[in-house]
Amino acid sequence: MACVSFHLAFYTWCSTNRKGQEKNKRKLNCVKINGTDGFSPSKVDLLSQNGLAITSVDSEANVCITKEQFRQNIPTKKQLVDPFRQGVIIEEEVRYKQTVVIRSNEVGPDKTATIESILNLLQETALNHVWMSGLLGDGFGATHGMMRNNLIWVVSRMQVQVDHYPIWGEVMEIDTWVGSSGKNGMRRDWLLGSKATGVVFARATSTWVMMNQRTRRLSKMPDEVRAEISPWFIDKQAIKEESPEKIDKLDDNARYVNSDLKPKRSDLDMNHHVNNVKYVRWMLEAIPHEFLENHQLTNITLEYRRECGSSDVVQSLCEPQQLELISAGIQQNNYSCLNGYSFSSGILEGNGLLGPLNQWPFSYTHLLQIKGDAKNEEIVRGKTKWKKKLISSQFSP
Repeated sequence: MACVSFHLAFYTWCSTNRKGQEKNKRKLNCVKINGTDGFSPSKVDLLSQNGLAITSVDSEANVCITKEQFRQNIPTKKQLVDPFRQGVIIEEEVRYKQTVVIRSNEVGPDKTATIESILNLLQETALNHVWMSGLLGDGFGATHGMMRNNLIWVVSRMQVQVDHYPIWGEVMEIDTWVGSSGKNGMRRDWLLGSKATGVVFARATSTWVMMNQRTRRLSKMPDEVRAEISPWFIDKQAIKEESPEKIDKLDDNARYVNSDLKPKRSDLDMNHHVNNVKYVRWMLEAIPHEFLENHQLTNITLEYRRECGSSDVVQSLCEPQQLELISAGIQQNNYSCLNGYSFSSGILEGNGLLGPLNQWPFSYTHLLQIKGDAKNEEIVRGKTKWKKKLISSQFSP
């Protein structure tokens, strides 16, 4: 008797459950997205997987989910505070400051942020600055005037100086602002510092010009674009360059060569060319691993020549330079103290280091070029300066 009651109850539950499923299915078939006709539950599942939540479904009326209900629109007016990005506009409402936390995927084996991570943070805060200005169009940092003229920004020169590398979990503040650079360029500067102490860890400066997105040629700055961005200009520099250092071009006789570097789809940015941070990674990969293990990058200067596409094959050239003794404060008549030492692969060799020698910077010259049957085309020239890693920089977990 109990068995019969169980089967009867189970049959009743199944029947009721099927009716409920059919009712829910009919409701889902009534859902509309952006005014389209009803769609199948599989499409609802797909939307749900993409983060689109349907809070209620009415079987008597179609439910319409518009883009504005699940996408954050680009601001059309200036915003002074962005609580989601922890950003704020300061200094006469033109300078931008943002708080960032160094994440675990942004540090290397020594538990400090990599130079690529720092460059990515600088790029992100620059874009967030434009976002809060209300000038951002639908492009990669392009204003509304630039979009109307089919223009995009490209960086022509960049320099980054690093005194200290932040560690995992460290809370940092990044200040960024823009200024004029000649008639057709724009300068952007950054300061990266500790939020707790205010100590500046790194500073950077860059020069940007405009390129026509269709012809891929450099363009003059239209008057309407100048009118958009010039109210944001500040006459201030994070790095003062009296005369920018010239970077010599390397040839095929360079000491280190890394060939057959091929861009991946993930290396492309919204402008469909290789992101400039990827160039830095290719440049550093040509330096001997033993050197990278024991030295820390303190300065990098980049001169961009042309863009790199997804089908290009890239070659990375690298040449070590002698120690910059004069800039390290060593007088020319004291060079004799280096007797018995030789410079090989950019590393000081011998029976030991004489006092402060382990603090002296080393320098490398770099070149990225596109390999091909025709003359190799330059992508970017670079120069890096290094110092010996200190034991105190090897942070423990």
